[in-house]
This record gives sequence, structure tokens and C-alpha cells, in this order.
Amino acid sequence: MSIRSVQLTRRRTRRIEALDHPRSGWKKTTWIWIFLLPTVVLYGLYTIYPIIASYWYSLVEWNGFDADQRFVGLSNYRAVFADPLFWNSFKVTLLFMLLVVPARVLLTLLLAIVLNSPKLPLIGVLRSAFFIPVVTTTAIIGVVMRFVLDPSSGPITSLLSKVGISGVDFLGDQHLALPTAAVLYIWKFFGVTMIYWLAALQTIPYELYEAARIDGAGTWQVVRHITVPMLRPFLIIITVLTVEETFHNFDLMYTLTGGGPYFHTEIIEIYIYRWAFGASIPQLGQASAAAVFFGLLVAVVGALQLWGVYAGRRLRGEQR
Repeated sequence: MSIRSVQLTRRRTRRIEALDHPRSGWKKTTWIWIFLLPTVVLYGLYTIYPIIASYWYSLVEWNGFDADQRFVGLSNYRAVFADPLFWNSFKVTLLFMLLVVPARVLLTLLLAIVLNSPKLPLIGVLRSAFFIPVVTTTAIIGVVMRFVLDPSSGPITSLLSKVGISGVDFLGDQHLALPTAAVLYIWKFFGVTMIYWLAALQTIPYELYEAARIDGAGTWQVVRHITVPMLRPFLIIITVLTVEETFHNFDLMYTLTGGGPYFHTEIIEIYIYRWAFGASIPQLGQASAAAVFFGLLVAVVGALQLWGVYAGRRLRGEQR
């Protein structure tokens, strides 16, 4: 080995030792936190602080304008729990979830199985077509759909009148408003769950399908005995994720119905908004109490999500 090569090797060794030095690691960590500082500050101001403040506001009587905040203890919680409209919004939220989750999970599974076929023509175009509504602003969809479903001059009303159906008010009828909102919500976020299932389908070895076809298995037998059992761990995770997502549909529901007709589509988020900003005299204390209860409900779903991840991994381990 030449003297030049020995010198280069020594220089590289010194550089590696310098990088491994504790002081060098401390400098790396410092720069990481410097770059993360704007994100940490903004997250603290607009996420952590409002959460902590809502707990305090739930214990005071305050309209959001006066400087005085009168401490009332648990009175706001008692007022919320005694309000029948709060329990109505809770029921509407759960009913909306029951309408959305099964249809969204099962329908997207069937579509993902179809779109996962490598022999399907224009597969990229079809996947993009189903995902386009996801990237569209939810509030804009709500505003546009109010025009489309307008009972007096909307395009849907015109089409129904041509086949002899008239007088259908999808958003004004107390029996149709919530199912209509559920259908629009499923359509809007259909692509998200479809991507979940497509990612799950990629984990199934293609050799299993080839072996099944060699043995003479048909399409239904392949789906029943290979696809569905292999996707069972993902079913728990995707279902819990979908349940959690359905709790956050304020923008669509508010732009579609505003909680009407007669509170039949007033979910918990709209109930909170109505007391905090929609009332003639805002009651931030009562709104914060309802928000705390709603946050606890979402936390329970988050715990179920963690359990779903653990259960899914355990099932996959058993399958292996």
C-alpha cells in the first residue's frame, strides 16, 4: 500500500471518529431541534394549547367577549348531560357512523379486489378516478351538492321529474337528510379506504393465487379461501380507522344541512359549533364541556385503533 493510500485511510478514520464523538452527536441533535422548532411551536399554539384551554373553559361561564370568567365547576357538564339536543347529536353521530362504516369498508374491499387484478385495462385511470373526490375540498362538495340536490331547480330533481318522481327533498326531509349525507360522505372518501385495501392486497403472495388456479380453483373460491382469510388482520385496522374518520365530518355536514332539518343531522361537532359561535349569546363553557366529552370519545376510538393494530399483527403472526 502506498504512503498516499495510508494517509487517506487515516483521514477517513479520523472523520468517522469525529462523527462518533458525543459532542458531534449533540450538535446533530441541536440542529434537528432547531429545524423542528417552528413546527413544534405552531403545533403547541394551535393544537396543544386549545386542548388544554378547552378543559379550563369547560369549568367556567364565559361568552368569549367579556374579560370576566366565572368559575362554575361541573355546572357546564351537568347542563350538557341534561340537554336532550346533546344526546340527540350523540345519537345522530353514532347513527351516521353505522350508516357509513359497513358500506365504506365492504364496498371498497370489493372494488379493491377488482382493481388489484393486473389484467384489468386502464387500471391506473380507474384508480385515479375513484381517488379524485378525496383531493376535492369537502366544503366545496357540500356547497355544490346543495345546488345539485335542490328540490326546486336542481339537476337531480329535473331527472327524477322526467321519470315521474317529484317532490323529493333529499336534504330537507328528516328521513332522507342523514342517509343522503352518508352516501355523499362515502363517495367523498371512497378512495381513501380503497387505497388501504389495495395496500393490504399487495401483501398477499401472488404464488398463492397461481397455485390455486393450477388446482382448478375459481374466482369465488380464490377470494373466499385465500383473499378474505389473508385480509382478516387488516379488516380490524381499516374498520377502526374508518370509524375514527367518520367522527370528523363537520365541514360536509354543516355545508349540506347545517344540522337540519329539525336537528336530524346535527352531529356533535355542529352542536359544539352552535353553542360556541352560532348562538346569539355564545356559551363557550357549555361548548367546551361537550368538546371534552367528544374528545374522550375519540380517545376511546384511538385506544381501539391501537388494539386493532396489535390484534392485526398477532393474527398475521399466527398466519405465518
